[in-house]
Amino acid sequence: MKTVSTLFDLRTARLSFNGTVGLVPTMGYLHEGHLSLIRQAKAECEHVFVSIFVNPTQFGANEDLSKYPRDLERDLSLIEPLGVDVVWNPTPEIMYPAGYQTWVEVDALTHPLEGAIRAGHFKGVTTVVAKLFNAVQPHKAYFGQKDAQQAAVIRQMVRDLNFPLEVVVCPIIREADGLAMSSRNKYLEGADRAAAVVLSRALNAAKKEYEGGERSAEALRRKMKEVIEAEPRAQLQYVSCADYDSLEELEVVKGKTLLSMAVILGKTRLIDNFVLG
Repeated sequence: MKTVSTLFDLRTARLSFNGTVGLVPTMGYLHEGHLSLIRQAKAECEHVFVSIFVNPTQFGANEDLSKYPRDLERDLSLIEPLGVDVVWNPTPEIMYPAGYQTWVEVDALTHPLEGAIRAGHFKGVTTVVAKLFNAVQPHKAYFGQKDAQQAAVIRQMVRDLNFPLEVVVCPIIREADGLAMSSRNKYLEGADRAAAVVLSRALNAAKKEYEGGERSAEALRRKMKEVIEAEPRAQLQYVSCADYDSLEELEVVKGKTLLSMAVILGKTRLIDNFVLG
């Protein structure tokens, strides 16, 4: 496994691989969710690149950039047994050199849900992902379903800008009690960690209603909200029952549908989702 930082070293390494290349973009502090993406990339591609970069442009003014967990040595020790070819760990100065002024933005898909709360977040995401694609030139890129809106936005960007690659969205990996794995889970303490299972409990409650024949999107939203609001430690930001691709809120559930939510527990903001149909 080769670890590189500069663009020159990355491109030199990339030129040495002729077969299919899979890219797993990460912000580090890896958990089993990330490792599952790497394993899928390894199964489907001849070579695997992993990027580790805490992207400053997707953090808002009041968000946790300085506190975001970082441990490169730990990350490399988790990656190495998986047969990754190259790990790219660029600095902010490499990704955003002095005088940087070019941005990639997706329009309508970035307005609701996370976009309504985290102004500028997706502008940072799409810009850095476009730069990663441009630098690595992968055939496939792997993202987790937990960041469902992010995955939808990146799929749209790839279509609109004619990137010659396939976006592969992999299932959410959960803790034994149902909590979706996230680097931010380390911020959860004591009672907040115990209460965090309310997200998956709310999604499962709505899923059960759906499996029982309920097709009213508002009824499913109401069920999720009811479960969340019954947990006194949980502060609900939104629940959604939307079209999987357009993210438009539905009246009636038809076809592939995204149930999603954002909830604050203590000082930690969590998101989770489930795909119906």
